[in-house]
Formats: sequence, structure tokens, C-alpha cells
Amino acid sequence: MDRPLLNRRLAAFGTTIFAEMSALAQRTGSINLGQGFPDADGPEEVREAAVRALRDGRGNQYPPGPGIPELRTAVATHQERFYGRLGLSYDPDTEVLVTAGATEALAASLLALLEPGDEVVALEPYYDSYAAGIAMAGGRRVPVTLRPSAETGAYHLDLDEFRDALTDNTRLILLNTPHNPTGTVLSRDELSAIAALAVERDLLVVADEVYEHLVFKGEHLPIASFPGMRERTVTIGSAGKTFSFTGWKVGWVTAAPELISAVRSAKQFLTYVSAGPFQYAVAEALALPDAYFTGLRDDLRAKRDILATGLADAGFGVFRPAGTYFITTDIRPLGETDGFAFCRALPERAGVVAIPNAVFYDHQDQGAPFVRFAFCKGTAVLQEAAGRLKRL
Repeated sequence: MDRPLLNRRLAAFGTTIFAEMSALAQRTGSINLGQGFPDADGPEEVREAAVRALRDGRGNQYPPGPGIPELRTAVATHQERFYGRLGLSYDPDTEVLVTAGATEALAASLLALLEPGDEVVALEPYYDSYAAGIAMAGGRRVPVTLRPSAETGAYHLDLDEFRDALTDNTRLILLNTPHNPTGTVLSRDELSAIAALAVERDLLVVADEVYEHLVFKGEHLPIASFPGMRERTVTIGSAGKTFSFTGWKVGWVTAAPELISAVRSAKQFLTYVSAGPFQYAVAEALALPDAYFTGLRDDLRAKRDILATGLADAGFGVFRPAGTYFITTDIRPLGETDGFAFCRALPERAGVVAIPNAVFYDHQDQGAPFVRFAFCKGTAVLQEAAGRLKRL
């Protein structure tokens, strides 16, 4: 057969660096700080809720297409609980859709809302599924690069550059805050400016807010809460990051009814439905007391500081994140410039696995000297990793 077996738009997104580095971690016995999955399961009471659902026969067959009513109500209640003060609320019957994790929510949203040739403005570096999702929908991605500052120790958005990226062909803004991989949390002023541009240009926004509860500096403000944004914003949430159940793949979309209807039309041809028993458990998880969410944040802040200090002591330039559970580092102080080569050699040199940030860029030269580490691991694991990195 002469024709390629993989659509050329997706050919670049075949075997990912994540799979390669995870395999390298297993082969070398290294500490895997590459992929963003916790090394401990989430709350026991939530696990027990999933077991009860299985035993009671709830969700073992197809759940309702939009998601079970209990979870849709829990999502809507969660939004009201945390963002009602901002005037944000959703109808669980018409404005909430349960998905197979945030990845499906993203793919379904892009497939539903884009036509071939539409431009999508996204903050670079960005998670690799953004590029794949835009490609599957036939869109064209237009990156606006967040740039690091050694003076502030953080990444920053140039709003003039963002404004200049918008053209007559722009259909959608794909926004991620708190931002993976840089850990940037967009400020009220930045979000207000982006919202004003979306309204002025009549653009849609897909807002990836899966790290909404992992903010260590500043605050998370849903862009849907800004004037004129609720009716044009699809907001994506996930249980995986908030409750440490990444394998359950339970996510959701909140949006105005016409947007939910469009996304559901695409979603039904992806997984149709998923994670039936886990939906009941996540509904209970979303009702956990405030102490759970503040405890999660405080625990991860402490872990961030352990790893950030260890990386700095090992000679890395460290950009201490304001949110998420990733730290971006600069390897140039170590005399290195190629993140790919550095990460592929790191397991043998120090027994630790990381991810080269260049995989998150269209302009790979911009990300070449930067490397990402995940700190959603046990304290002892992070301390051991910090000790190993001192070998460099």
C-alpha cells in the first residue's frame, strides 16, 4: 500500500515524548517527574463512592449522554460555590456536559466549533493535544508566545502581540490558565483585555481551566465571568487534576446551551459515554469541604518549594510557578542548550526524568533550553529527586 496510513495532519503527533520518557524511566529505574500524574490516589471516601456505585449497579451500563444528573448538578453547584461571587452559574440540565476527561472535552469543542481554515490563537508553549485537536478539526493554530523573565522568575504574556495575532480568519481563542507548562496564572487585567478582544472581534473562547484549584499566587478568575464572555466561552474542567484520579478520565464542559449542544454533537461520535460508575464518585468529590481544596493547594505549594529549591541548588534556572503542578527550568546555567538531548541523558546522569519544553512549541527554538518537571509526587520522592539532581 503506497498511501500513508496516518492522516498527514496527525502524523506529527504520533509517538509522543511522554511515552518515550516514561519508558526510559522504567528502563533505568529513574524517578519520573515527566508526566503530570500523582504517585498517590485521591481521597479514600471518593474511591469508596466508586466502589459503592459498582456494587449497586449504578453506571455499569450506558449513562445518559450528557452525563448522570448527579454529576451535572454537582458541576453546576461547584461553579456556583466557587465563582457565584463573580456572577457565574450554570443550568445542570442544559449547560453542563460530562466528557471522557478534559482531553475529550477539548477535542469535541474544537471539532464542533471550527471549520477548515479557521485560525485558533493559543498561548505557546501549549499542551500537545491542543495542536492535535486543532489539526483534527482542520484549523490553523496561531501561537502567541509566553516569554520568560529572569528578573521576575516567571513567564509573561505580551498583550500587544496577542492583539496582533488576531486576523479576519480568527475564529477561536484557546486559553489555558493556570497555564501548563509555565505555571503562569493570568491576571485580572490580562483576562479583561483578552475578553474585550473576544467581544470586539466576536470570537469564541475555549478555556482550559483544569488547574483551577492549583493556584499558589494570585487567583483563578474564569474568563467566562467577564462581561460579554459567558455566551461565547466553553469552559473545561477535570476531576483528574483536582482529585488525583487521572485514570478515571472524568471531565466536563460548561457553556451556554447552544454551545453545549454543538460540543455534544461532536462528543457523541468520540466516546459516546464513559466512566459511568466514576461519575457518581466525582459527584461526591465535588462536594468535599473547602478544607480539601485548600489542603490540596497548600500541600502542592510545599512540594513546589521542595523541588524548586532542589533544582536551584543543582544549578538550574528556576521559574517558580504561580499555579499547576509543573516547574519550568532553564538548563543554560548548566552549560546545556538542547532540552531534548538533556532529557534523554538525564536518567543515566541523575536517575530523574523530565520533559523538554520544546515539544510544547511551534517555534521550537524558543523552548529549546527549557525543561519541565512535575511536582505532584510524594514529599520523599521529591527530596530524593532533588538529591539525585545534585550529581549534575
